Amino acid sequence: MNAIDYAINRDVRNTTIVREVDRTRQRELWRWVLFSLLLMGTGLFCAWQHLQFLQQGYLVARTQTLRAAEDETTRRLKLEIETLRAPQRIERLATERLHMVAPQAGQVIVLERVVPSETPPSSIVATR
Repeated sequence: MNAIDYAINRDVRNTTIVREVDRTRQRELWRWVLFSLLLMGTGLFCAWQHLQFLQQGYLVARTQTLRAAEDETTRRLKLEIETLRAPQRIERLATERLHMVAPQAGQVIVLERVVPSETPPSSIVATR
């Protein structure tokens, strides 16, 4: 044989040959595919649960921050209300802006409301 004989490929037609399907190998392949899908599904589920846990943690932290800010605003507004209700401030505004004067000792009349007492319930007196 020459070196040229090895370089030429022979075209072999195997179209008439039918290869048998190996059932055990197919079953083993499908088992591995199902096992891999199950394992991947479990991993994805765990990752999703972890992500949900982290998102809830961020939501709780954000809510706590907002509540702290609202508590601070409430405290500041209550302080402002108490400052506006101060008797010294009201007296100063009345004298400066409304030109009111403080009453003298003889000008003040105190009215006391008398509440009449209730009538006693009717009673029965025993006779001898």
